[in-house]
Amino acid sequence: MELINWCIDSVLLMAHVILSFLPPLAGLTCLASAVGAGMVWIFGKASDQGRMTEVKRRIQAGMLELRLFVDEPLVSLQAQRSLLAANLRYLAIALRPALWMTIPAGLLLIHLAAFYERAPLPLGEPAVVTMRMSEAWDDTGGTPELIAPQGVTILGPPVRVTATREVSWRILPTFPGSRQLEFRLGRGSVSKLLEAGGLQRYVPGRIVRAGWGSIFSPGEGALHSDVVEWIEIRYPDIELRFLGVRVNWLVWFLVVSMGAGLILRRRLGVVI
Repeated sequence: MELINWCIDSVLLMAHVILSFLPPLAGLTCLASAVGAGMVWIFGKASDQGRMTEVKRRIQAGMLELRLFVDEPLVSLQAQRSLLAANLRYLAIALRPALWMTIPAGLLLIHLAAFYERAPLPLGEPAVVTMRMSEAWDDTGGTPELIAPQGVTILGPPVRVTATREVSWRILPTFPGSRQLEFRLGRGSVSKLLEAGGLQRYVPGRIVRAGWGSIFSPGEGALHSDVVEWIEIRYPDIELRFLGVRVNWLVWFLVVSMGAGLILRRRLGVVI
């Protein structure tokens, strides 16, 4: 999974660099439009376009028949049955391409969160970083130690929650840029990337141990430790505004991508 995550992140980072001259919402709009066109193209390649065209004609004929014979109950009932059968056939034909698009679309949305969901930590404001220990951790061996890099200050001692096996630190970023937080665990150590200040950019979320959990927490590879389950920094949400109104990045992405797909479907020669 680390290889798949790396490949997706590399493509998105390249796209982000290309669109970096635009405001975040404009860049998200361009990316969503490209994804919408790509999804329509995949739909066209993965579906039986001939059968889909035929079924859509039957649906249109059934709807026209309902309007023409609205005063004839028997004919209208037969038209409704034919319309229902045609709609079910349409759903069956569309199911295969929909399944083909579900996995790549889901992975894409998970990775896009690092670009358009989280904002870098604001300078001069406290933040919380939390580490969850695994069941293999021996809590009698002491609390993990956080080594703060230059530009990051640790505010007080760590707070331990025994019930959830979590250890939290309050930190204060004072200098913009990327930093590595190092956590010492007895003889070993792990690290977590921190982003603070500056423009909107790639901000990885929770880092987890190697395994299927890394699918939903990409960005920094995986934790190679038997005693740590995950490490997370509580980043603020990014503010995207359209005409002064705050918009959710995921809703905006879905609306723009679907709209672009519908607009471009004829140019791409795809029947939906």
